[in-house]
Amino acid sequence: MKKKKTGSKTYIGMAIAAVVALVLSHPNWLPFSSETRESIAAAQQSNLNMGGDIKATVAQLVTLVVAMCIIWLCYQLLRLLLRLLGKKNNRVRTITEMLTGLAKYVAWVVAVVWGLTILGVDTTAVLAGIGIIGLIIGFGAQSLIEDIITGAFIIFENQYSVGDIIVLDDVRGTVRSIGVRTTVIEDAGGNLKVVNNSDIRNFQNRSRNVSLALCICAVSYGTDLRKLEKVCVEKLPGTKDLHPELYLSDIQYLGVEELADSGVNLKFSVDTKEESFFAAQRMLARDVKLLMDDNGFEIPFPQVVVHDGN
Repeated sequence: MKKKKTGSKTYIGMAIAAVVALVLSHPNWLPFSSETRESIAAAQQSNLNMGGDIKATVAQLVTLVVAMCIIWLCYQLLRLLLRLLGKKNNRVRTITEMLTGLAKYVAWVVAVVWGLTILGVDTTAVLAGIGIIGLIIGFGAQSLIEDIITGAFIIFENQYSVGDIIVLDDVRGTVRSIGVRTTVIEDAGGNLKVVNNSDIRNFQNRSRNVSLALCICAVSYGTDLRKLEKVCVEKLPGTKDLHPELYLSDIQYLGVEELADSGVNLKFSVDTKEESFFAAQRMLARDVKLLMDDNGFEIPFPQVVVHDGN
């Protein structure tokens, strides 16, 4: 519901900006008398003192407002177009989100430079000053530059996309957004972790391939393994249909994993999607337990055997 309200506000703002831009650029459309229009024209010829030594004509101020409306309107239209394109798939959505963030910074720069030009400021000197300041800041903001460059490589090399599940250090979560500087990851608890792009190293993308849910089940040493393996061959085919929303394959018996202290550990697996990994793993443990119970195989528990020394 919140997203719908935000979208409606954007459309209303775009409509208002378009109307304001058209009216300010075509004052003859206003329902004023000829005397009022002549007064407006006379006012445009005079200077409006804005405080201090800064002066601007009414025409310049009107042009400035129109220019700002045009920039804002173009940004909103571009943002809307990118949002529509981003609905195709996660890859396109990732690129469009980064372009949207970049467009915001470009819109601010264009607005400042264009606004100063309209007010009669020599933008050449301003841009030269900005270039020198940017060079000075660049030496002290190397991490910022590294974040931006790393973010670009993440996008162009398609290392991960919005919606992918990645494992980064001790965090496993879904990528919610990839910005110019940062990546936002949401874990299973709904907590958001914001990571600088330059800090994303040695991660795992778990969404590119089929995930494998595993289960280790122990049986007592007195169990007839040949009989158990025969039961697995007979019963495990078709288990995919038991939970099609979780399983991408039938449960597979992989064999003896370990001869443990209290029993023989057997290994089972099933293919699943990464977003269903934990649910599939829990369901696999349940199905293996029921398989053992239904066929009379004992799952042991740790026991201590005490020998009488007499």
